[in-house]
Amino acid sequence: MTGTTVYIGLGSNLGDRRANLIDAISQLRHYVTVECISSIYETEPAYVTDQPRFYNVVLRGTTELEPHELLRFLKRIERRLGRAYAVRYGPRPIDLDILVYGDLQLDDPDLTIPHAKISERAFVLHPLAEIAPDLVIPGFQETVATLAQRAGKGQVVRVIRGLTTQLTHDVQEESPPARLSLTHVGVKGIKRIVRLAGEERDELFYAEMDLYVELRPDQKGVHMSRFSDTVEEVITEVSTEKVPALETLAERIAQAVLRDQRAVRSDVYIRAQFPQERYAPVSGKLTQEIYTLIGIAAATAQRAVHLVGVEAEGMMACPCAQDMVLAQAREQLLEAGFSPEEADRALAVIPLATHNQRGRGTLIVGTDQPIQAQDLVNIVEGAMSSENYDLLKRPDELFVVTKAHRHPRFVEDAVREMLYGVVERYPDLSDDTFVLARQVNMETIHKHDVYAERGGIAGRVGAANWRVPHMSHPTPLSMLGCERDSHYQ
Repeated sequence: MTGTTVYIGLGSNLGDRRANLIDAISQLRHYVTVECISSIYETEPAYVTDQPRFYNVVLRGTTELEPHELLRFLKRIERRLGRAYAVRYGPRPIDLDILVYGDLQLDDPDLTIPHAKISERAFVLHPLAEIAPDLVIPGFQETVATLAQRAGKGQVVRVIRGLTTQLTHDVQEESPPARLSLTHVGVKGIKRIVRLAGEERDELFYAEMDLYVELRPDQKGVHMSRFSDTVEEVITEVSTEKVPALETLAERIAQAVLRDQRAVRSDVYIRAQFPQERYAPVSGKLTQEIYTLIGIAAATAQRAVHLVGVEAEGMMACPCAQDMVLAQAREQLLEAGFSPEEADRALAVIPLATHNQRGRGTLIVGTDQPIQAQDLVNIVEGAMSSENYDLLKRPDELFVVTKAHRHPRFVEDAVREMLYGVVERYPDLSDDTFVLARQVNMETIHKHDVYAERGGIAGRVGAANWRVPHMSHPTPLSMLGCERDSHYQ
């Protein structure tokens, strides 16, 4: 953020003084980018001495607000925190002063900059000297450090505890009563906007993240707040770089989590919504379809791996019900006087009814070879009876319905088609590539849904064969040489 550098003094001597300062600083951040905050200094009250001692701090930041706008903003914060203006220099829960505003020198009835009494206030000069000792206040010849030294310490005492609570010990590092390791401990549902580098321009995505570590048997717990800190740190870093893929971001976060938590292993799962322009099959109407992009990463001290995946919806038509409709229709045609040949000819050209399902397919691939999300979307949609669309005209609806009924598939068929689709699109994948295909069909005539999944380390045998060894618990962590249950749902 660009703007003018400002120094703001904060003081409190009513109620919970530390909490008042923290609350005020939190509200200041709405329009001030806070760069540095001094220690707390406890001081005797000035001018009106029959009142409690003050806590004082000074912060440096930048703001886009003009001086009088900034003053009005500070007054609003004071009012919100309960300041009354009955007694000048009297006790107050919060006092906010503009000390310095860039190089500005201003003297009008409402506002004086630099602060009119700054040179005589040791409780301002000492915290200011802590964060800006070499600053020369506009209109002065000497540095703040020199002015503070001349003002003397007096009753200004630095508070060791500062704005944060000093912990006597680290509870998370204690030994637990039951010394057992835990495979996944962390946070779910961290929501952020992430920036990924596109071919022509950077793209912004709404993403939801799950972060986990393996907890050692001798460690009571993890530091939960560090997960969010790590995400912010990595996202800030990548905002100045070109990160091309979600799985690359996931790997960066996994490695940072491993470091910050001093863990044995870390896992990161990211789901992001991304749009694709699609054309309706008959009308050619342009519509925007939303898909889910998946980035997964796991890291140990030895290595890190990442996986890329997508989730897409489509239409499924049940082969079993259609086969029953076929048998019944053939009987009715024969009863109506059609010959067996005529009945078979008619049934071969007429789409037969069946019950439909909305299918949701997930396809995840772990390889160092570049994988395009759009390719995976096409594979997932192609594995179902028909793709579906957000916008369809009547001719489009007719096409989608008849297409689905000409390609009836079980949930198991969709999984197999996804696996074969991967090797057909990427015939040069190595034998140690991890592949996971998952399909859920939302039933219409049943109260339940149906599900199928296949995953594991894949070995390619010939141009059209895909060998997936049996794995009772398919997991991307097998790429790390670990056998863990898959916690990605």
